[in-house]
Amino acid sequence: MTAFPTRLSKGYRNFLHGRFADERARYAMLADTGQKPEIMVVGCIDSRVSPEVIFDAAPGELLVVRNVANIVPPYETDTSTQHGTSAALEFGVQALRVKHIVVLGHAHCGGISAFADEIEPLSPGDFIGRWMSQIAPAAASLGPRTRGDREDYLRKLEFASVELSLKNLMTFPCIRILVERGKLSLHGAFFGVADGHLLVRNPLTGRFEPTSERRDA
Repeated sequence: MTAFPTRLSKGYRNFLHGRFADERARYAMLADTGQKPEIMVVGCIDSRVSPEVIFDAAPGELLVVRNVANIVPPYETDTSTQHGTSAALEFGVQALRVKHIVVLGHAHCGGISAFADEIEPLSPGDFIGRWMSQIAPAAASLGPRTRGDREDYLRKLEFASVELSLKNLMTFPCIRILVERGKLSLHGAFFGVADGHLLVRNPLTGRFEPTSERRDA
């Protein structure tokens, strides 16, 4: 039998005697009363962009669902397909009644690069390729790709993918109704892995702009 990763065992000990000890009352309260997060984040599985770390969240503050390239698929009821992200959205919106949903994109996204560069499948199932094909409408919104700066194109596609996910959120009847009633707000954001900059989508202009904290820095 392979031993449990040493890094995780050490990390757990540090957590148990550090953060858990410091926040034991909070954990006990959450266990007793249940979770009631007001914010849900759809993020990428990329190990560099943990929403809980980026937003310095305490236990119970954020409801997080992560997948390759932070994609929200459009609403559908095809029972032959499993819908992990859709199930998480249903739980957050219908059961927990979150007040905000944030689609958090990020720089240097491997899923976006795989789509843009038409990388060869990693397996016969091509799970990543089939999953990333969902952002084809985002790529189409940018128009024909011309020769030029690859990084510039990837950044535009990363932004466009967040935009598409926000549109797809509105295809869910339960989300659309709550947004129209003013009980749920949708947000787009983008994290720069190298510089730590957080850009937030301006709903009036559609542009991703620095947060007030960054502008004041």
